Amino acid sequence: MQLLALMATITFVVKRSHEAFLALVIMELVITFLFYLLYLLKLEEQLKFMFWPLADAFNSLVAALFLIIVGLCATIIKTNDATLIGGVFCLILCILCIIDATLILRKVTFNRS
Repeated sequence: MQLLALMATITFVVKRSHEAFLALVIMELVITFLFYLLYLLKLEEQLKFMFWPLADAFNSLVAALFLIIVGLCATIIKTNDATLIGGVFCLILCILCIIDATLILRKVTFNRS
């Protein structure tokens, strides 16, 4: 997912697409990277005040909503080829976010045995 977000960012930067497209993709890139760091450094075990898998699934669903909006706007507007390619990357990233959220929500048990 990080690679697709980085590729979408690069394509939006290359041809100076609309700033909103770039801002939303960079925001998703940073938030996803922070969740990776959280799990990599095992900080979720120390920060018990939040149920992190549910927060991660909620982040994926909100990111999917934003990415589908950006992807559709970028592919419909398609001011240049780079914007069109960035929009396609955003739509693929949206599908991956939905898959990520469903896989996380399947693993959440809510204290069931």
